Amino acid sequence: MSVPVPRLTRRGLLSAGAAATGALAVRALAAPAPAHAATSAVPPGAAAEPFHGPHQAGIATVPQAHAVFVGLDLREGVDREAIGRMMRLLTDDARRLTEGRPALADTEPELALLPARLTVTFGFGPGLFTAAGVADRRPRQIEQLPGFSVDRLRERWSEGDLLAQICADDPLTVAHALRMIVKDARAFARVRWTQHGFRRAAGVQPPGQTQRNVMGQLDGTANPVPGTPDFDRAVWVGEGPDWLHGGTTLVLRRIRAEMETWDAADRVAKEFTIGRRLDTGAPLTGTREHDEPDFARPNALGFPVISEYAHIRRAHTADPALRIFRRVYNYDEALTSGGHADSGLVFASYQADITRQFLPVQRRLAEADLLNTWTVPIGSAVFAVPPGCDPGGWIGQGLLA
Repeated sequence: MSVPVPRLTRRGLLSAGAAATGALAVRALAAPAPAHAATSAVPPGAAAEPFHGPHQAGIATVPQAHAVFVGLDLREGVDREAIGRMMRLLTDDARRLTEGRPALADTEPELALLPARLTVTFGFGPGLFTAAGVADRRPRQIEQLPGFSVDRLRERWSEGDLLAQICADDPLTVAHALRMIVKDARAFARVRWTQHGFRRAAGVQPPGQTQRNVMGQLDGTANPVPGTPDFDRAVWVGEGPDWLHGGTTLVLRRIRAEMETWDAADRVAKEFTIGRRLDTGAPLTGTREHDEPDFARPNALGFPVISEYAHIRRAHTADPALRIFRRVYNYDEALTSGGHADSGLVFASYQADITRQFLPVQRRLAEADLLNTWTVPIGSAVFAVPPGCDPGGWIGQGLLA
């Protein structure tokens, strides 16, 4: 049983001189964290998401407008004790920044004062368990995914020992938090990849509406709803290693969209491919977005209205406990010299059990999903996401302490 660790400072973790100097410099500038309240009196930039709790923030949290996912590889010789020191540092960074306070050695403390609903979520890849000497405590599902016929994976977007998912409604807040996290992890790990994503800007559409991806589709219609028993069963781990109870698992896939050929398809072809109408998101057998698809309904020729190869049929899971929770962001990188788009999805899938939930869906999609004509997975990584912590603890304490 782990013993709660006192509230941390950098004194024992960074060089004493640098930490003390940083602390004196930023304390004069640090303002008290704004209270998280559902009131119009709180400016959007000052809104803060709670950091402490049984689950890490950034999963059931209403998705923010901007995100960056950074994958890191541990440096040679970094062991369990060093990983524990790193996670104490990173937890302290995340705690302060999400509260609207500068990190203790923050050299640009003014950039931290508007958290804009910042969340920082950490995940552990397969290599971290080996480096920490706790391979016997690694959940069996936390391993490289099997190869799928549709994959065209690139090393620059795949794998990693440690993940930090950083989300906020302001891109400057995200950029600053990324810099702080990477700076304090630098002695322990090197950056393997960063993946930036975006959704609609905060306030552009009413809360609760399903957002569109870069292909124009409403993305996430069939998601379990946070705060419901179905969500809890589908997302939070309640079996297996005790240290992961209250946590979850993450499959992160980078999926390139072939926008040039997608643009050439007409609306009928696009809707047939997806199994939903593009304007309303309703299934082809319904009139509203959340109508249940009728997979048995035939058309005038006797064929299913929703094709057996349509995306929503291949992705459908009848048992709510076996569904995945999609927290998807778009990406749109620089155009090629020929003017072609490099766009797609940073597809974050959270679930309690990758083997029981994610893999069956992915196998069906890889086997015969019409959408494969226009999408290509080019990156893939798997992480165990530890539970949250209380004010005296740190992320990963149950595994590493």
